[in-house]
Amino acid sequence: MARKNRGKAKTETPPCSTSVPPSPPVGSKATATIDALPEDHLRDILRRLSAADLLRAALACHRWRRLASRCCARAPPPLLGYFFHPMETERSQDDAVFVPLDASVPRLSLDFAPDASDFQVYDSHQGLLLLQPDVKLPKGILPRFLVLDPATRRRALLPPPPRDTVPDDRIWRKSRHYVGSALLSRAHPSKLSFEAICFAIDEGHPRAWVASVDNGQCSWRALPRDEEIVVDFHPWWFEGRCVHAAGKIYWHICNSTDRILSLDPSTLEFSYLPVPAEVGYNFSKYRIGETPEDGRLCMVTEGDSHLQLWVRGESRWSDKGWDLERNIVDLRVLCDMIPGLPSDPTIRTLNVWPSDMDPGRSGKVFINTLGNGRYSYYPGTGKMERLSTESGKDYGHPIFAYFLAWPPAFLAPEY
Repeated sequence: MARKNRGKAKTETPPCSTSVPPSPPVGSKATATIDALPEDHLRDILRRLSAADLLRAALACHRWRRLASRCCARAPPPLLGYFFHPMETERSQDDAVFVPLDASVPRLSLDFAPDASDFQVYDSHQGLLLLQPDVKLPKGILPRFLVLDPATRRRALLPPPPRDTVPDDRIWRKSRHYVGSALLSRAHPSKLSFEAICFAIDEGHPRAWVASVDNGQCSWRALPRDEEIVVDFHPWWFEGRCVHAAGKIYWHICNSTDRILSLDPSTLEFSYLPVPAEVGYNFSKYRIGETPEDGRLCMVTEGDSHLQLWVRGESRWSDKGWDLERNIVDLRVLCDMIPGLPSDPTIRTLNVWPSDMDPGRSGKVFINTLGNGRYSYYPGTGKMERLSTESGKDYGHPIFAYFLAWPPAFLAPEY
Protein backbone atom coordinates (compact mmCIF):
# COMPACT_ATOMS: atom_id res chain seq x y z
CA MET A 1 0.00 0.00 0.00
CA ALA A 2 2.92 2.26 0.63
CA ARG A 3 4.01 1.91 -2.99
CA LYS A 4 0.53 2.75 -4.37
CA ASN A 5 0.32 6.05 -2.42
CA ARG A 6 3.83 7.10 -3.32
CA GLY A 7 2.85 8.65 -6.70
CA LYS A 8 -0.31 10.44 -5.53
CA ALA A 9 -0.25 14.22 -4.93
CA LYS A 10 -0.60 15.33 -1.36
CA THR A 11 -3.87 17.13 -0.74
CA GLU A 12 -3.77 20.57 1.00
CA THR A 13 -6.46 22.26 3.01
CA PRO A 14 -7.70 25.41 1.19
CA PRO A 15 -7.34 28.72 3.07
CA CYS A 16 -10.29 29.76 5.18
CA SER A 17 -11.20 33.18 6.57
CA THR A 18 -11.92 31.59 9.93
CA SER A 19 -8.60 29.82 10.22
CA VAL A 20 -6.33 31.01 13.02
CA PRO A 21 -3.02 32.49 11.79
CA PRO A 22 0.09 30.87 13.12
CA SER A 23 1.76 32.44 16.14
CA PRO A 24 4.84 34.59 15.39
CA PRO A 25 8.08 32.84 16.11
CA VAL A 26 9.56 33.37 19.54
CA GLY A 27 11.93 36.33 19.66
CA SER A 28 10.39 38.32 16.70
CA LYS A 29 10.11 42.12 17.08
CA ALA A 30 6.76 43.76 17.89
CA THR A 31 5.09 46.14 15.41
CA ALA A 32 6.84 49.56 15.38
CA THR A 33 4.92 52.56 16.84
CA ILE A 34 5.12 56.25 15.97
CA ASP A 35 7.80 56.66 18.64
CA ALA A 36 10.15 54.72 16.37
CA LEU A 37 10.03 57.50 13.75
CA PRO A 38 13.12 59.71 13.45
CA GLU A 39 12.70 63.22 14.85
CA ASP A 40 12.85 64.80 11.39
CA HIS A 41 9.90 62.70 10.21
CA LEU A 42 7.88 63.35 13.38
CA ARG A 43 8.55 67.07 13.10
CA ASP A 44 7.26 67.05 9.51
CA ILE A 45 4.03 65.47 10.77
CA LEU A 46 3.61 68.02 13.57
CA ARG A 47 4.14 70.92 11.15
CA ARG A 48 1.06 69.83 9.21
CA LEU A 49 -1.22 70.07 12.24
CA SER A 50 -3.50 72.98 13.02
CA ALA A 51 -2.62 75.12 16.04
CA ALA A 52 -5.23 73.39 18.23
CA ASP A 53 -4.04 69.90 17.26
CA LEU A 54 -0.42 70.94 17.74
CA LEU A 55 -1.21 71.96 21.32
CA ARG A 56 -2.85 68.59 22.00
CA ALA A 57 0.14 66.77 20.53
CA ALA A 58 2.54 68.80 22.69
CA LEU A 59 0.84 67.47 25.81
CA ALA A 60 1.54 63.84 24.89
CA CYS A 61 5.11 63.62 26.23
CA HIS A 62 8.32 65.60 26.74
CA ARG A 63 9.72 64.58 23.36
CA TRP A 64 6.64 65.72 21.48
CA ARG A 65 6.54 68.99 23.41
CA ARG A 66 10.15 69.70 22.48
CA LEU A 67 9.44 69.03 18.80
CA ALA A 68 6.15 70.96 18.87
CA SER A 69 7.95 74.04 20.26
CA ARG A 70 10.06 74.09 17.09
CA CYS A 71 6.96 74.01 14.89
CA CYS A 72 5.09 76.86 16.58
CA ALA A 73 6.71 79.56 14.49
CA ARG A 74 5.08 78.17 11.33
CA ALA A 75 1.64 77.57 12.81
CA PRO A 76 -0.73 80.56 12.87
CA PRO A 77 -2.15 81.48 16.29
CA PRO A 78 -5.57 79.94 16.98
CA LEU A 79 -8.59 82.24 16.82
CA LEU A 80 -10.62 81.98 20.04
CA GLY A 81 -13.46 84.36 19.23
CA TYR A 82 -14.43 88.04 19.07
CA PHE A 83 -14.69 91.01 21.43
CA PHE A 84 -17.07 93.88 20.71
CA HIS A 85 -19.33 96.43 22.40
CA PRO A 86 -23.04 95.54 21.96
CA MET A 87 -25.08 98.43 20.60
CA GLU A 88 -28.00 99.81 22.59
CA THR A 89 -28.55 102.50 19.95
CA GLU A 90 -26.37 103.97 17.20
CA ARG A 91 -24.73 106.22 19.82
CA SER A 92 -24.86 104.02 22.93
CA GLN A 93 -22.69 100.95 23.60
CA ASP A 94 -22.53 98.41 26.42
CA ASP A 95 -19.40 97.05 28.07
CA ALA A 96 -17.26 94.81 25.87
CA VAL A 97 -18.30 91.14 25.65
CA PHE A 98 -16.73 88.02 24.16
CA VAL A 99 -18.32 85.57 21.73
CA PRO A 100 -16.37 82.28 21.41
CA LEU A 101 -15.65 80.81 18.00
CA ASP A 102 -17.24 77.49 18.99
CA ALA A 103 -18.31 75.46 22.02
CA SER A 104 -14.78 74.17 22.68
CA VAL A 105 -13.50 77.68 23.50
CA PRO A 106 -13.93 78.91 27.09
CA ARG A 107 -16.12 81.96 27.55
CA LEU A 108 -13.65 84.73 28.30
CA SER A 109 -14.70 87.77 30.30
CA LEU A 110 -13.34 91.11 31.43
CA ASP A 111 -14.88 90.82 34.90
CA PHE A 112 -11.39 90.56 36.43
CA ALA A 113 -10.97 94.27 35.59
CA PRO A 114 -13.94 96.14 37.09
CA ASP A 115 -12.64 99.46 35.75
CA ALA A 116 -12.93 98.12 32.18
CA SER A 117 -16.49 99.47 32.12
CA ASP A 118 -14.98 102.98 31.97
CA PHE A 119 -12.98 102.10 28.84
CA GLN A 120 -13.57 101.08 25.23
CA VAL A 121 -11.60 98.49 23.27
CA TYR A 122 -9.30 100.06 20.68
CA ASP A 123 -7.07 97.16 19.65
CA SER A 124 -6.59 93.39 19.93
CA HIS A 125 -3.20 91.87 19.18
CA GLN A 126 -1.14 88.86 20.36
CA GLY A 127 -3.56 87.87 23.10
CA LEU A 128 -3.90 91.41 24.52
CA LEU A 129 -6.64 94.03 24.48
CA LEU A 130 -5.89 97.76 24.49
CA LEU A 131 -8.59 100.03 25.93
CA GLN A 132 -8.97 103.80 26.11
CA PRO A 133 -11.21 105.90 28.41
CA ASP A 134 -14.81 106.23 27.32
CA VAL A 135 -14.77 110.01 27.80
CA LYS A 136 -13.83 112.96 25.64
CA LEU A 137 -10.58 114.51 26.85
CA PRO A 138 -9.62 118.19 26.59
CA LYS A 139 -7.66 119.18 23.51
CA GLY A 140 -3.96 118.39 23.73
CA ILE A 141 -4.33 115.85 26.55
CA LEU A 142 -3.16 112.29 26.00
CA PRO A 143 -5.18 109.50 27.68
CA ARG A 144 -4.20 106.67 29.97
CA PHE A 145 -4.55 103.10 28.71
CA LEU A 146 -5.78 99.81 30.10
CA VAL A 147 -4.17 96.64 28.70
CA LEU A 148 -5.80 93.28 29.48
CA ASP A 149 -4.87 89.64 28.92
CA PRO A 150 -8.27 87.90 29.06
CA ALA A 151 -6.78 84.39 28.76
CA THR A 152 -4.60 84.75 31.89
CA ARG A 153 -6.76 87.47 33.55
CA ARG A 154 -3.90 89.92 33.99
CA ARG A 155 -4.06 93.69 33.60
CA ALA A 156 -1.86 96.76 33.39
CA LEU A 157 -3.01 100.37 33.72
CA LEU A 158 -0.67 102.69 31.82
CA PRO A 159 -0.39 106.36 32.78
CA PRO A 160 -0.46 109.01 30.03
CA PRO A 161 2.91 109.84 28.44
CA PRO A 162 4.70 112.35 30.74
CA ARG A 163 4.91 115.88 29.45
CA ASP A 164 8.69 115.98 29.84
CA THR A 165 9.13 113.36 27.09
CA VAL A 166 8.75 116.16 24.50
CA PRO A 167 10.82 119.37 24.74
CA ASP A 168 8.63 122.47 24.96
CA ASP A 169 5.56 120.25 25.25
CA ARG A 170 3.49 123.21 26.49
CA ILE A 171 3.86 124.89 23.09
CA TRP A 172 2.91 121.77 21.13
CA ARG A 173 -0.15 121.06 23.27
CA LYS A 174 -1.85 124.20 21.97
CA SER A 175 -2.31 122.64 18.53
CA ARG A 176 -2.09 118.95 19.39
CA HIS A 177 -4.88 116.62 18.27
CA TYR A 178 -4.78 113.11 19.73
CA VAL A 179 -5.71 110.38 17.19
CA GLY A 180 -5.38 106.81 18.45
CA SER A 181 -3.31 103.91 19.72
CA ALA A 182 -2.21 100.36 18.91
CA LEU A 183 -0.40 97.36 20.35
CA LEU A 184 3.01 96.85 18.75
CA SER A 185 4.51 93.62 20.09
CA ARG A 186 4.63 91.22 23.01
CA ALA A 187 7.86 89.94 24.54
CA HIS A 188 6.67 86.61 25.95
CA PRO A 189 3.23 85.03 26.51
CA SER A 190 4.08 84.08 30.11
CA LYS A 191 4.68 87.72 31.06
CA LEU A 192 2.71 90.92 30.77
CA SER A 193 5.57 92.50 28.80
CA PHE A 194 4.69 94.38 25.62
CA GLU A 195 5.01 97.62 23.64
CA ALA A 196 2.18 99.95 22.69
CA ILE A 197 2.04 103.18 20.72
CA CYS A 198 -0.19 106.25 20.64
CA PHE A 199 0.08 109.20 18.31
CA ALA A 200 -1.19 112.71 17.82
CA ILE A 201 -0.93 115.39 15.16
CA ASP A 202 1.41 118.25 16.19
CA GLU A 203 1.28 121.21 13.80
CA GLY A 204 0.28 119.10 10.80
CA HIS A 205 2.68 116.17 11.39
CA PRO A 206 2.24 112.88 13.32
CA ARG A 207 4.17 112.35 16.55
CA ALA A 208 4.18 109.02 18.36
CA TRP A 209 4.85 107.89 21.93
CA VAL A 210 5.95 104.32 22.66
CA ALA A 211 5.22 102.57 25.96
CA SER A 212 7.48 99.70 27.02
CA VAL A 213 5.88 97.59 29.74
CA ASP A 214 7.68 94.85 31.67
CA ASN A 215 5.47 93.00 34.16
CA GLY A 216 3.42 96.10 34.87
CA GLN A 217 6.30 98.62 34.96
CA CYS A 218 5.74 101.23 32.24
CA SER A 219 8.15 103.68 30.66
CA TRP A 220 7.32 106.11 27.83
CA ARG A 221 9.51 107.61 25.13
CA ALA A 222 8.52 110.22 22.55
CA LEU A 223 9.52 110.02 18.90
CA PRO A 224 10.30 113.09 16.78
CA ARG A 225 7.57 114.50 14.59
CA ASP A 226 7.47 112.79 11.21
CA GLU A 227 8.18 115.76 8.96
CA GLU A 228 7.78 113.63 5.83
CA ILE A 229 4.07 113.08 6.48
CA VAL A 230 1.86 116.13 6.07
CA VAL A 231 -1.67 116.06 7.46
CA ASP A 232 -3.36 118.64 5.26
CA PHE A 233 -6.86 117.99 6.58
CA HIS A 234 -8.50 118.25 9.97
CA PRO A 235 -7.16 115.42 12.17
CA TRP A 236 -10.67 114.82 13.40
CA TRP A 237 -11.21 112.73 10.23
CA PHE A 238 -8.82 110.03 11.43
CA GLU A 239 -10.40 106.87 12.83
CA GLY A 240 -8.95 106.25 16.28
CA ARG A 241 -9.07 102.44 16.01
CA CYS A 242 -6.43 100.73 13.91
CA VAL A 243 -6.27 97.64 11.67
CA HIS A 244 -3.39 95.11 11.75
CA ALA A 245 -2.82 93.71 8.27
CA ALA A 246 0.13 92.15 6.41
CA GLY A 247 2.63 93.12 9.10
CA LYS A 248 1.70 96.81 9.34
CA ILE A 249 -0.83 98.97 11.21
CA TYR A 250 -3.36 101.15 9.40
CA TRP A 251 -5.68 104.00 10.33
CA HIS A 252 -8.56 104.79 7.96
CA ILE A 253 -9.35 108.41 7.17
CA CYS A 254 -13.07 109.20 7.00
CA ASN A 255 -14.24 110.58 3.65
CA SER A 256 -10.74 110.20 2.19
CA THR A 257 -10.77 109.06 -1.41
CA ASP A 258 -7.04 108.67 -1.95
CA ARG A 259 -5.05 107.40 1.08
CA ILE A 260 -4.73 105.52 4.37
CA LEU A 261 -2.18 106.22 7.11
CA SER A 262 0.13 103.28 7.85
CA LEU A 263 2.80 102.54 10.45
CA ASP A 264 5.66 100.07 10.12
CA PRO A 265 6.08 98.49 13.60
CA SER A 266 9.71 97.56 12.91
CA THR A 267 10.86 101.09 12.01
CA LEU A 268 8.07 103.13 13.69
CA GLU A 269 7.81 105.23 10.53
CA PHE A 270 4.54 106.59 9.17
CA SER A 271 3.57 106.62 5.50
CA TYR A 272 0.50 107.03 3.31
CA LEU A 273 -0.89 104.04 1.42
CA PRO A 274 -2.66 105.15 -1.79
CA VAL A 275 -6.17 104.00 -2.59
CA PRO A 276 -7.04 102.81 -6.12
CA ALA A 277 -7.97 105.76 -8.31
CA GLU A 278 -11.15 103.98 -9.42
CA VAL A 279 -12.26 103.68 -5.79
CA GLY A 280 -11.63 107.36 -5.15
CA TYR A 281 -13.29 108.42 -8.39
CA ASN A 282 -16.50 106.61 -7.41
CA PHE A 283 -16.36 107.89 -3.80
CA SER A 284 -16.61 104.26 -2.69
CA LYS A 285 -16.37 103.15 0.91
CA TYR A 286 -13.43 100.84 1.50
CA ARG A 287 -11.83 98.83 4.31
CA ILE A 288 -8.32 97.39 4.56
CA GLY A 289 -7.61 93.79 5.58
CA GLU A 290 -5.88 90.50 4.76
CA THR A 291 -6.71 87.70 2.37
CA PRO A 292 -7.58 84.54 4.35
CA GLU A 293 -5.51 82.22 2.14
CA ASP A 294 -2.07 83.83 2.26
CA GLY A 295 -2.32 87.02 4.34
CA ARG A 296 -1.87 89.44 1.44
CA LEU A 297 -2.88 93.05 1.94
CA CYS A 298 -6.31 93.58 0.44
CA MET A 299 -9.22 95.98 0.39
CA VAL A 300 -12.96 95.47 0.14
CA THR A 301 -14.97 98.25 -1.53
CA GLU A 302 -18.48 98.91 -2.79
CA GLY A 303 -17.51 100.14 -6.27
CA ASP A 304 -19.31 99.69 -9.60
CA SER A 305 -22.54 98.41 -7.99
CA HIS A 306 -20.65 95.44 -6.56
CA LEU A 307 -18.85 94.46 -3.41
CA GLN A 308 -15.28 94.22 -4.76
CA LEU A 309 -12.00 92.74 -3.56
CA TRP A 310 -8.71 94.48 -4.41
CA VAL A 311 -5.30 93.00 -3.56
CA ARG A 312 -1.94 94.71 -3.31
CA GLY A 313 0.28 93.86 -6.27
CA GLU A 314 1.91 95.08 -9.44
CA SER A 315 0.64 94.00 -12.84
CA ARG A 316 -0.05 95.50 -16.22
CA TRP A 317 -3.48 96.70 -15.10
CA SER A 318 -2.55 97.81 -11.58
CA ASP A 319 -4.23 100.89 -10.18
CA LYS A 320 -1.76 102.62 -7.83
CA GLY A 321 -0.34 99.25 -6.86
CA TRP A 322 -3.74 97.53 -6.49
CA ASP A 323 -5.28 94.79 -8.63
CA LEU A 324 -9.01 94.18 -8.82
CA GLU A 325 -9.18 90.48 -8.01
CA ARG A 326 -12.92 89.92 -8.33
CA ASN A 327 -16.44 91.19 -7.86
CA ILE A 328 -17.70 89.51 -4.70
CA VAL A 329 -21.44 90.07 -5.01
CA ASP A 330 -23.90 92.44 -6.66
CA LEU A 331 -25.02 95.07 -4.13
CA ARG A 332 -28.64 94.58 -5.20
CA VAL A 333 -28.41 90.89 -4.34
CA LEU A 334 -26.81 91.82 -1.01
CA CYS A 335 -29.63 94.25 -0.23
CA ASP A 336 -32.27 91.61 -0.98
CA MET A 337 -30.85 89.53 1.90
CA ILE A 338 -31.41 92.33 4.45
CA PRO A 339 -35.01 92.85 5.64
CA GLY A 340 -36.44 96.28 6.24
CA LEU A 341 -34.49 98.29 3.66
CA PRO A 342 -36.26 101.03 1.61
CA SER A 343 -37.84 99.85 -1.63
CA ASP A 344 -36.15 102.48 -3.80
CA PRO A 345 -33.15 100.74 -5.48
CA THR A 346 -30.81 103.72 -5.18
CA ILE A 347 -31.61 104.39 -1.54
CA ARG A 348 -31.33 100.67 -0.72
CA THR A 349 -27.70 100.46 -1.82
CA LEU A 350 -26.83 103.72 -0.04
CA ASN A 351 -28.05 102.15 3.21
CA VAL A 352 -25.59 99.24 3.01
CA TRP A 353 -21.77 99.32 3.10
CA PRO A 354 -18.80 97.15 4.14
CA SER A 355 -17.73 98.01 7.69
CA ASP A 356 -14.69 95.69 7.88
CA MET A 357 -13.03 92.55 6.63
CA ASP A 358 -13.09 89.86 9.30
CA PRO A 359 -9.78 90.30 11.19
CA GLY A 360 -10.05 86.60 12.06
CA ARG A 361 -9.18 85.89 8.40
CA SER A 362 -12.26 83.79 7.83
CA GLY A 363 -12.92 85.48 4.48
CA LYS A 364 -16.12 87.07 5.75
CA VAL A 365 -17.03 90.70 5.18
CA PHE A 366 -18.85 92.59 7.94
CA ILE A 367 -21.76 94.64 6.60
CA ASN A 368 -23.24 97.71 8.26
CA THR A 369 -26.62 99.27 7.53
CA LEU A 370 -28.39 102.47 8.34
CA GLY A 371 -30.66 101.31 11.15
CA ASN A 372 -31.21 97.73 9.94
CA GLY A 373 -28.58 95.86 11.93
CA ARG A 374 -25.13 94.41 11.28
CA TYR A 375 -24.36 91.33 9.24
CA SER A 376 -21.55 89.09 8.06
CA TYR A 377 -21.39 87.93 4.47
CA TYR A 378 -19.33 84.88 3.47
CA PRO A 379 -18.37 85.05 -0.24
CA GLY A 380 -17.54 81.34 -0.38
CA THR A 381 -21.14 80.30 0.28
CA GLY A 382 -23.12 83.50 -0.29
CA LYS A 383 -24.50 83.19 3.24
CA MET A 384 -25.61 86.30 5.14
CA GLU A 385 -25.86 86.18 8.95
CA ARG A 386 -27.31 88.75 11.34
CA LEU A 387 -24.82 89.72 14.05
CA SER A 388 -26.74 90.11 17.28
CA THR A 389 -26.38 88.95 20.87
CA GLU A 390 -28.70 86.56 22.69
CA SER A 391 -30.51 89.60 24.09
CA GLY A 392 -31.07 90.97 20.58
CA LYS A 393 -28.48 93.77 20.61
CA ASP A 394 -26.43 94.38 17.48
CA TYR A 395 -22.67 93.87 17.42
CA GLY A 396 -20.89 97.20 17.73
CA HIS A 397 -18.23 98.46 15.35
CA PRO A 398 -15.50 97.42 15.15
CA ILE A 399 -15.46 93.69 15.89
CA PHE A 400 -12.08 92.60 17.31
CA ALA A 401 -10.75 89.11 16.56
CA TYR A 402 -9.06 87.61 19.63
CA PHE A 403 -6.19 85.20 18.99
CA LEU A 404 -4.41 83.17 21.64
CA ALA A 405 -0.96 84.55 22.51
CA TRP A 406 1.39 82.48 20.37
CA PRO A 407 3.32 80.40 21.07
CA PRO A 408 1.77 79.50 24.44
CA ALA A 409 4.00 79.88 27.48
CA PHE A 410 4.86 76.19 27.87
CA LEU A 411 6.06 76.03 24.25
CA ALA A 412 7.85 79.38 24.15
CA PRO A 413 11.67 79.24 23.89
CA GLU A 414 12.27 80.92 27.27
CA TYR A 415 9.89 78.59 29.11
